[in-house]
Amino acid sequence: MSGCVGNFDGLVPETILAVAEEAMHCRFSGVVLPLPSYINRVYELERSDGERLIFKFYRPGRWSRGALLEEHLFVLDCRAAEIPVVAPLRFPGGGTLQETADGIFFAAYPKRWGRALEITEDDQWRQLGSLLGRLHVVGEKRAGRFRVRLDPLESTAAELNHLLDSGLIGSAPYREFEDAASDVMELLIDRYEPAEEIRLHGDCHGGNILSRPDEGLMLIDFDDMLLGPAAQDLWLLLPGYAGDCRRELALLLEGYRRFREFPQRECRRIELLRAMRMIYFLDWCGRQSEDYNFHDRFPDWGDDRFWRRESAALRTQAAVIRTDSF
Repeated sequence: MSGCVGNFDGLVPETILAVAEEAMHCRFSGVVLPLPSYINRVYELERSDGERLIFKFYRPGRWSRGALLEEHLFVLDCRAAEIPVVAPLRFPGGGTLQETADGIFFAAYPKRWGRALEITEDDQWRQLGSLLGRLHVVGEKRAGRFRVRLDPLESTAAELNHLLDSGLIGSAPYREFEDAASDVMELLIDRYEPAEEIRLHGDCHGGNILSRPDEGLMLIDFDDMLLGPAAQDLWLLLPGYAGDCRRELALLLEGYRRFREFPQRECRRIELLRAMRMIYFLDWCGRQSEDYNFHDRFPDWGDDRFWRRESAALRTQAAVIRTDSF
């Protein structure tokens, strides 16, 4: 994964329509609706027959062609296993990935509706767990080559080193942050046991799961697909620390184990994965901080108070890890 920030200035409506018509071998109306997305550029287009399609233009430099095709293959594998996902369409010329003249990869998807996931009953936790169990049965059937491997000594160490060397942390809070992050890293190295490595959704929170009337739950947006332990796709769904959410976690695992084994000891990995996610997100933000609208979305990011808050959050997470009773 690269830290390059893509330039989407050339993606004006006229260009988007021309690219879509050439790729799909059909005419589109003048409807070009931008959809919410920070990393990529996503647009809803209408074909001349009235069908709506979603075109995703991937941020240049973030993923290689191989990494994007690996994501598409995973989603297509899920669809073949009758897991509810939104799979990329195959273009008339072949394949699911194309490239604009200036080097921006893009894909097309059918439009799907649904409402945001809201869990109000125990059975919904079980249903969600079953969906993830089925997802991971598919995920373990092929090896991954191009995506990030979720491992403290590989991904997390690289992210932290990049962050500390980036010059983004002010001189006043630098040592405080370095000490807090180093403490977390020591815990990760000491407690993170070797893990199975399967294809994962990678960003499996409630915002990436749709509830569709009469159809159930649907997984969307595999853009952050990872290679790593199954627990990564479960913990983001919990409403708090694992130790405070034992009931929700038990229900989730009850559903999951209908389709795939999940050893209880793997629950110990959850708070370690949360710490890794905290460092990942800080580094991710640092890599995007020069983007033209970054500070509109994160107005207080990067000042001394921000880094002191993040240092305190890492110290709190270290304390949670030390007292984890799983």
